[in-house]
Amino acid sequence: MALRSVSIIGIGTTRFGVLEGQTIKSMAVAACNDAIEDAGIDRKQIQAFYLGNYISGMMVGQETIAPLIADALGLRKDIGATKVEGACSSAAIALRQGYLLIASGVYNVVLIAGVEKMTSALREKTTASLSASIDQETEGLSGLTFPGFWALIARAHMHEYGTTVEQLGMVSVKNHLNSMANPRARYRNAVSLGDVMNSKLICDPLKVFDCCPVADGAAAVVLCASDMAKEYNPKRVDIIGSAQTTGYSTLYAHKDITTLPSTVLAAKQAFDMAKVKPGDVDVVELHDCFSPAEVVDSEDLGFFEKGKGGRAVEEGITQVGGKLPINPSGGLLAKGHPTGATGVGQIYEVVKQLRGEHENQIRNAEIGLTHNAGGTGSVCTVHILRRV
Repeated sequence: MALRSVSIIGIGTTRFGVLEGQTIKSMAVAACNDAIEDAGIDRKQIQAFYLGNYISGMMVGQETIAPLIADALGLRKDIGATKVEGACSSAAIALRQGYLLIASGVYNVVLIAGVEKMTSALREKTTASLSASIDQETEGLSGLTFPGFWALIARAHMHEYGTTVEQLGMVSVKNHLNSMANPRARYRNAVSLGDVMNSKLICDPLKVFDCCPVADGAAAVVLCASDMAKEYNPKRVDIIGSAQTTGYSTLYAHKDITTLPSTVLAAKQAFDMAKVKPGDVDVVELHDCFSPAEVVDSEDLGFFEKGKGGRAVEEGITQVGGKLPINPSGGLLAKGHPTGATGVGQIYEVVKQLRGEHENQIRNAEIGLTHNAGGTGSVCTVHILRRV
């Protein structure tokens, strides 16, 4: 079946950070209203609403949030409002669902959002909630948490390829530098390599500055069939590649823990669909939940040869002025990681780049890529966008 082209015609977001006094509902409503206004549509034209969220039930005791938010937005009562959960990939999966519905001809206009409220809970509750995407019958019983997961991967990568602790630290330095210009970021301060190396040890070799901060936040986009998009926002951005894959649910099942097969597969599918190559991409927002994740992800996505991701950071290739800017928003490490919102938050940043409106603007950016990995690599999404 031939798929219709799908465009992003509206974007909206809150700041990511400690948003005191703002609720799951109020944040999502604000982001969605901004996206609807940016799209230039009447909300009555929206034919479906998909909301990415991971742990609202565990963190704030609220479920059934998609219809609650749809009602607060004043969306039509004859449309569906659906929550999508896929750990850190939740919002990106919601985006893909909307994309497929329009591409297949079911709908013409779909509203997508992601939201999470995280900073009001105690650390123990947050850790337990985030760890819910680890297989509780196996690795969960052993006490594995995500800092431990990525520390094991980092050590293996260092052993196999000679990646250094300093190279990992340079990821955090770069992303904090990028976040300084981003008004949507939780942290907007520079850190030195010494700051990273001397920060508190969390799980060897990961320090505090190697770990992304939790955050509150919401982001939203309006999707529209491309042949109709010109009637609304002339600054549309097309989705030319969309993929979702399934990986291993435990780390011990991986044959090689220096790679996430779900990312490799999703990248291949997205690039094949988009009919472009990694070398054609101008800007990337990828899932740097921990500093080694950016190194591993950049390799698995096909941007660098296996084992050379750390060297690429050290050589400045991934800086804003480098050959392949990665996470000019500040990434999860500095912008923050409201898990259910991150995927659409990345889309927001890339759309801003392709429109030529970003605070850390990449010159002549035409093609952008976003990547999310959820759980222990058990789910992955990749989207490729192109400026029209």
